[in-house]
Amino acid sequence: MPSYLSPGVYVEEVSSGSKPIEGVGTAICAFVGFAGQGPVNEPVLVTNWTQFSQTFGEFVEGSYLAHSVYGYFLNGGGAAYVVRLPDVEPDVAAQHATAQLSAAGSTKRTALTVRTLTAGQDGNALGVEVSQAADGTFRLTVKRGSRPVESHDAVTLSPGPRNIADVLRRDSRLIEVQQFEPALAPAAGEVRLSGGTGSDDPTSLNPEVFIGSAADRTGLAGLEAVDEITMLAIPDLMACHRRGLVDEDGVKAVQLAMIAHCELMGDRVAVLDTPHGLSAQKVQGWRVDTTGYDSKYAAMYWPWLNVLDPVSGKPSLLPPSGHVAGVWARSDDTRGVHKAPANEVVRGALSLELALTRGEHDRLNPIGVNCIRAFPGQGIRVWGARTLSSDPEWRYLNVRRLFNFVEKSILQGTSWVVFEPNDPKLWDSVKRTITMFLRGVWRDGALFGQTPAEAFYVKCDEENNPADSRDQGLLVVEIGIAAVKPAEFVVFRISQFADGASLDE
Repeated sequence: MPSYLSPGVYVEEVSSGSKPIEGVGTAICAFVGFAGQGPVNEPVLVTNWTQFSQTFGEFVEGSYLAHSVYGYFLNGGGAAYVVRLPDVEPDVAAQHATAQLSAAGSTKRTALTVRTLTAGQDGNALGVEVSQAADGTFRLTVKRGSRPVESHDAVTLSPGPRNIADVLRRDSRLIEVQQFEPALAPAAGEVRLSGGTGSDDPTSLNPEVFIGSAADRTGLAGLEAVDEITMLAIPDLMACHRRGLVDEDGVKAVQLAMIAHCELMGDRVAVLDTPHGLSAQKVQGWRVDTTGYDSKYAAMYWPWLNVLDPVSGKPSLLPPSGHVAGVWARSDDTRGVHKAPANEVVRGALSLELALTRGEHDRLNPIGVNCIRAFPGQGIRVWGARTLSSDPEWRYLNVRRLFNFVEKSILQGTSWVVFEPNDPKLWDSVKRTITMFLRGVWRDGALFGQTPAEAFYVKCDEENNPADSRDQGLLVVEIGIAAVKPAEFVVFRISQFADGASLDE
């Protein structure tokens, strides 16, 4: 109590003790994969595509991370944490493809030798064409087959700002100068590169690269230190599987680690992809026989999406997890986390890897494979909203995510209770605070019931806080909520109606 020493009127601001509970964010996805630049094994927050490209670079051949993050923001994602994995070591047996360019006027002398920037057989598909100009300059055009892909102008091979070695080092994404003869210009003509062997990829990749360690803050395990995350996607797991770097057992090991991570944290859901090139029957086998996952903290989506590859300008297949995470975020923003993130258009999808039939969907939906379907005049839509749980109570994805939202909001909004006197005054205050929050959730349409009493209850009194419990320093609050389930099966019962008959008869 303050001390009053002189007569007068005093005004005091008195805290009520309890504080309102604010809803936490529900749509922040964590991506783990490979990028061309940026910090390694460090979760970095990005809120738009520009931030991602400035930090991690843009699209990298053989990686789906950038494409998936782009699809996430395109579909409504607002923020994401990105973990760049360390670059994998190439196969030491791989060789670079090379080409020797003869000197102008002498086929016996080599003016220039170029080689591919990366080792492997892919370099054998390249060629270089030299065309001379009257002023002594020449143009070196790099071709893939018969199609030009790069063009570079340079003077003779002597030192200077337009030296061909410096020009290629600065501008080329495909080749570099291996050696040259000073002052000799290459002869006009085209030469194919050859000698590329092996691959610039490693023969295998340890799944532990993805899983990492919580103690060392590496891989997906390092995400335990980030509380805001609500979704987890690793599209590059399927990139490595498609390239033969990770086998099926490796894929299963990483996805099991994703599920274990989400179950451990209790506030996030894993968005799982299926391998590339599976038919509906093979997806069923993958889901039931190969993996057999059973978790209320994971959801699986199929088939892959055809999206426009900004590098090649052609359609390219991509696992759907990044785009789906964006759909979750968009649905949360427009309707709320209680709305099943389904019957929503997938932005940026040109087509599907496989158009499934109703019969195939009938076999996949009950086992928890959320299918993506194309409908005439309605675009490509997510057409499933189930978890991988065998428990009917946790069958629907929106129920799991609604509980995550409620639990985390109450957890963060009642931290003021710790070390307060554990008495009836505190019990009433806690009950009132949680009741006010849940009433708001009910008004938003997230809870089932025509009245708050039908939708939820909060119990915090002497019955569930007896003396022995208080002696242990425990405050127990029992909360029950009735979540709204989605109308997954809409049935119209239609019968013939006799002419002239009345419904009142």
